[in-house]
Amino acid sequence: MTELEQKELMVSLGRSFYERGYTVGGAGNLSVRLDEERILVTPTGSSLGRLQINRLSVIDSQGKVLSGDKPSKESVFHLEMYRRNPDCQAIVHLHSTYLTALSCLENLDYDNAIKAFTPYYVMRVGKLPVIPYYRPGSPHIATELGERALLGKAFLLANHGVVVTGSDLSDAADNAEELEETAKLFFILQGQKIRYLTDDEVKDLENRGK
Repeated sequence: MTELEQKELMVSLGRSFYERGYTVGGAGNLSVRLDEERILVTPTGSSLGRLQINRLSVIDSQGKVLSGDKPSKESVFHLEMYRRNPDCQAIVHLHSTYLTALSCLENLDYDNAIKAFTPYYVMRVGKLPVIPYYRPGSPHIATELGERALLGKAFLLANHGVVVTGSDLSDAADNAEELEETAKLFFILQGQKIRYLTDDEVKDLENRGK
């Protein structure tokens, strides 16, 4: 995919997230590797629903701006995840309603905030570790995510939102959408007797993805 095509896809996905209520105002950010040295990322304070191709930020692996506007202040944790996990090719960070609501609950299992109850959650994401609360833009978020970058595809930021990775921008978006739907089902099912997948069923799904 060319650089222009990557930019067009970022604008399109950002608008789609915004129109479906996955993000509001200037919340959330997206990024994708353009090559070994360059990262395309949404600008600081920008609305995902109103991104402009010529204003998208292109930065190097050290965060230096190569073209476009100043990048999101949270691009720091994007860069750290790219540095730590070569398989991570794109990142979606959203404040989507159900995942953000989940991130505000007490007594979450920090190893996995959602126990598997659908095969699609397992196949797309697998599990959802929780990162302790830090203010948005804190360097501690980058440190925490960097240390866990090889442990999964998605991470819940306590009292904040979600960070989801993928093999490309479309894959990261698909993973984020499946995860938000899983969180929605989690809340719908509260008070009901949930049939969780067994360990053997989860392992079977994981093995089929290898």
